[in-house]
Amino acid sequence: MMTKHDPAYFNERREKLRRRMKREQLVGFLVSKPENVTYLTGFSGEDSYLLVTLDHAILISDSRFTEQIREECPGLEAYIRPGGVSLVQAAARLIKKTKLSTVGVEAGSLSVASFGKLQDAVNRVEFAKTENWIEEHRAIKDKEELQRIRTAVTIAQRAFQAVRATLRPDQSEKEVADLLDHQMRLLGARRSAFPTIVGVGPRAALPHVIPTSKKIGEDVFVLVDWGADEGWYKSDLTRVIPTGRIAPKFAKVYTTVLKAQKAAIDAIRPGVTAEDVDRAARQVIEEAGLGRLFGHGLGHGVGLEIHELPRLGPKVQTVLRPGMVVTVEPGIYIPNWGGVRLEDDVLVTRDGHEVLTSLPKELDEVSTL
Repeated sequence: MMTKHDPAYFNERREKLRRRMKREQLVGFLVSKPENVTYLTGFSGEDSYLLVTLDHAILISDSRFTEQIREECPGLEAYIRPGGVSLVQAAARLIKKTKLSTVGVEAGSLSVASFGKLQDAVNRVEFAKTENWIEEHRAIKDKEELQRIRTAVTIAQRAFQAVRATLRPDQSEKEVADLLDHQMRLLGARRSAFPTIVGVGPRAALPHVIPTSKKIGEDVFVLVDWGADEGWYKSDLTRVIPTGRIAPKFAKVYTTVLKAQKAAIDAIRPGVTAEDVDRAARQVIEEAGLGRLFGHGLGHGVGLEIHELPRLGPKVQTVLRPGMVVTVEPGIYIPNWGGVRLEDDVLVTRDGHEVLTSLPKELDEVSTL
């Protein structure tokens, strides 16, 4: 298995980009999205671009990262921009120096202002705006990436189990979120993959609710959405914990969401479309008469970013391929009552799928506080 500092590992990724550059008749490509710079070089710092030509690559950074680049990117050429020279100015200097005539840029990450400055600085260069060239490569994970995602899953699950075992009704949403974040770091995570979500009762109807001082014992259930960043790669899970008596309405909503999630996971295999998988879950919820209460897409890819390609949702024609890792997270949200969402990370395999997450979610397995 290639290691994260193996130059050949990242050069192979850059060669894939070069092959597309040749097809599109580009002699240069300016990578500005931080995650894409990391993917193509192994560099984990910030405030850096990567200029890829048909025969070499130059990492554009500043003096804060000189030693880090040597350690993380052995053999990669680097341009350390002088003080007072912006990234865009440095990129323009290199484009001029290498006499590039056609250069691709990442339209999704390079701001309008930065692109305008780049055009003004090298006005004889033809720029091509591109969308998701590198992200499409990133959607298919290799063995090392999958191992890192598995590590992120393990950390998140162990942290949840540790915090779940000590939950008390008098703890606040924020306290539970902070405990989860802390526990993940204790278990080896660099940080949480995203701001941890904890929502009690009616507040669980807000899919991205911000934790507050509300006590988890103030209602009969609490939703927890969290994930770990193991250093590069991420995980993303959601569970709902009963904190009081399980009423018939809660049982109906919960079992409907669980049935929808199972149907979607069962549909995952190479060759099906993202829309097919979304439809499998949505149909279950619609048949229960709750379709209008499931308003977001079914899931998303997870990797270097917590939300990346592919996206699972209505009218998404992306065909699933082996190596893709997606979240499956149907939800039902009822104003003034609450929301139930269940989320697992699923790998598309050569002959079907593998659920990477394993925390209990059957209603009879999820004990109350």
